[in-house]
Amino acid sequence: MNKKSIVWLNEVNRNDTPIVGGKGANLGEMYNLGLPVPPAFVVTAQAYANFLDYNKLNDKIKSLLEGINYEDTKQLDEVTAKIRQIIIQGNIPQDMQDEILESYKDVSADKIALEKASHTALGILKTGNEPGFVAVRSSATAEDLLTASFAGQQDTYINVKGNDQLLTSIKKCWASLFTARATYYRMKRGFSHEKTLIAVIVQKMINSDKSGVMFTINPINNDTSEIVIEAVFGLGEGIVSGAIQPDYYLLRKKDFMILKKEMGVKKIHFTRSSSGETIKKPLEPEHQKEQVLTRREIAKLANYGLKLEQHYNWPQDIEWAIEYGNVYIVQTRAVTTIKKQEEHKTISAEPMLSGMPASRGIAKGNVKIVRTLEDLERIQKGDVLVTKMTNPDMVVAMQKASAIVTDEGGLTCHAAIVSRELGIPSIVGTQTATQKLKDNMLITVDGTTGKVYEGDVTEKIKTQTEQSGVSEVVEKGIQNQKKEEKKTKIKVKVICDLPQTAERAASTNAVGVGLVRIEFIIVNSGKHPAWYLKNNKLDKYTNLLADGIKQIALAFKDKPVWVRTSDVRTDEYRNLEGGELEPTESDPMIGWHGI
Repeated sequence: MNKKSIVWLNEVNRNDTPIVGGKGANLGEMYNLGLPVPPAFVVTAQAYANFLDYNKLNDKIKSLLEGINYEDTKQLDEVTAKIRQIIIQGNIPQDMQDEILESYKDVSADKIALEKASHTALGILKTGNEPGFVAVRSSATAEDLLTASFAGQQDTYINVKGNDQLLTSIKKCWASLFTARATYYRMKRGFSHEKTLIAVIVQKMINSDKSGVMFTINPINNDTSEIVIEAVFGLGEGIVSGAIQPDYYLLRKKDFMILKKEMGVKKIHFTRSSSGETIKKPLEPEHQKEQVLTRREIAKLANYGLKLEQHYNWPQDIEWAIEYGNVYIVQTRAVTTIKKQEEHKTISAEPMLSGMPASRGIAKGNVKIVRTLEDLERIQKGDVLVTKMTNPDMVVAMQKASAIVTDEGGLTCHAAIVSRELGIPSIVGTQTATQKLKDNMLITVDGTTGKVYEGDVTEKIKTQTEQSGVSEVVEKGIQNQKKEEKKTKIKVKVICDLPQTAERAASTNAVGVGLVRIEFIIVNSGKHPAWYLKNNKLDKYTNLLADGIKQIALAFKDKPVWVRTSDVRTDEYRNLEGGELEPTESDPMIGWHGI
């Protein structure tokens, strides 16, 4: 085991999980490829072990865990809470503190960014002694294993600033190794508590001027000869929430030629305040249609994407950010929806409206425009839901719709994600759908091409089987997978939030459900959790959740189903009965939601 308390990303790779945990090893792998990963150091697993020894905590933890009844939820909660408390109350050895804080200064300085910004006023400001914002991320040594998924079981703290907050956050990450769920899971999977260590990544927070996603495959038609990039000004929250219509760039992979370019109308952008909060600001009218990325930035991103694809021998889904002209790769993961051949349908008619294809398929229906939540009750089975942008309150109505069309959003917005889960056609980012389309108008929606046609034109559909052009790198990846099949198998789980979609999700032969968000089940009831509490009907609330989760679990019989407890903020689902009982908060992200 490495004896150092601190290692930098350039010192580790994918084989160093015992030293820096799963996340740290993956970041090191990308960093050593020459990719611009945000600066980070890792407080090693050995440092955690040394901390336990220094505070004489091993015997205390072992004593607390001995004789515990893991099926007794109350006892498990109480014991693990005590363990976390004694870890947080422990003292980090002085030499380890000094090493951490010295490394924190280096991350705060970000010497590369300083060199590039030194000729500006901004560069002068950054050379001061002001501590920087960092993310403090847990990285357990039992993470990212082929036989067990520990994802999300340990804690991460973002926008951490200052020495005291940093040291406290590191101890909280160490303590999160003993949350009730993580402790129970290790016991169930036969992992030793004493031998499972935890590293902590301290990484520069990127307050991006531009951000977005990139696919080294066209995610709509599985064309591996293309690269798709979406971009917005500010933080990536704009793309994820669908609040901003992103720029869309379609590139030819072999030479990065731009085949298609669509500028989104970016009315707002998200940024970070001086105190570390994420805030939304309007974008000046003259900048709303301005192209986010320069040609040089597009080529640089595409080059990084190609490098990652070639390294992992598989197309990648990549998150990126640009700050002060510096491009950073924040995350990468494999794209799993690749098909060699597929049936492709086209319509031989003139479209009346176009946007970004977000979920494949063709459907017809009568338009129902949703401008306020009161309009949702007008949606009938088979209607086409047309709105500015969907949100979680609309999920019930979305389930009735034959297709979804929105003014705003991109490939990763709420409308796109839910539509793909429901298996219904979806077009986002049309800009003018709520203006051009009229209530009760009969239309046909082609979610594969992003076209909307007036009337029923389904008789004009042409069907053909196309070769999607599987690239050499994918062929190589498939061959490598076959060679390694005896040693390694990639296990794919699905997200399934809607009980009525469980059978279709199970038909994919996924090994289980990686995430069930119970908010979708709650919304189906029409009542807010606060209503059940006020009316002393928590038994009905229990049955609602149990019935919904049971339906999903039955579809995935003998397979794992991971369920996430409620993540509702006080500003969400107020349209549900009883929603008015929630308090009104100036910042719902860090109030009751944070607790």
